Amino acid sequence: MENIDALFDLTGKVAVVTGGGDGIGRASCEILASAGASVVVSDLSEEKAKAVADAIVSAGGKSAAVACDVSVSDDLTKLIDFAVATFDTVNILVNNAGIGGGGREAPFNIDRAYVEKIYAINVFAPWQLCKLAAPYMEKSGYGSIVNITSMSSVNNSPAMAIYGSSKAALNHMASNLAFDYGKMGIRINNVGPGATRTKALASVLTPEIEAKMLSHTPIHRLGEVSDIAGAVLYFAAPVSAWVSGQTLMVNGGGVQTLD
Repeated sequence: MENIDALFDLTGKVAVVTGGGDGIGRASCEILASAGASVVVSDLSEEKAKAVADAIVSAGGKSAAVACDVSVSDDLTKLIDFAVATFDTVNILVNNAGIGGGGREAPFNIDRAYVEKIYAINVFAPWQLCKLAAPYMEKSGYGSIVNITSMSSVNNSPAMAIYGSSKAALNHMASNLAFDYGKMGIRINNVGPGATRTKALASVLTPEIEAKMLSHTPIHRLGEVSDIAGAVLYFAAPVSAWVSGQTLMVNGGGVQTLD
């Protein structure tokens, strides 16, 4: 009989999390550290990243912080180099950093520069980090990539075309990269949060919107960042050793939209 602790044990593994300074990113850093991983917390704000890393270390875990603007290609290279210099390798990559959405993308109010920025952060950055981290994962004999996508990748909502399509691209990219990375011993999967209580959701949430979301959410509450982090741990850990190319929607069994 399989030891349940071993299935979720990340002792000796090194995880890199983008956008780890708060919200889903912070919760992911904390749960991976609690499972034994050494966690590199990266964030646009070095101060936020350091606060998370310090909290992990204070709780008895292993962590280091680094500033990273995922829209800057050189920063992505520096992030992986920092992880390897600090903890010797990379085994787990959580592509959490992202922007856009919130029903603010009325098609005639945005321009090409906006579209390019969204895709640079939501699609290109994860692709490049996968490419940079994969050789270390292959060499170490353990590799798991987890992309944080969105229910918006499958929902149909007004003023969400660019964000939604960028997250849909991330879904499809992972399902295809699973073929390329599988022969390297690397798994790649997506977690698609439904409406989750983060600062981003708080910026658009009203009691009326929440009531409408909950009207078609069987588990009758909005998500918490811990709900999403649990799915991240599942994909990062040995328990999902034969799972790759999948997108898991964590949404209370329903569909939450802003329309």
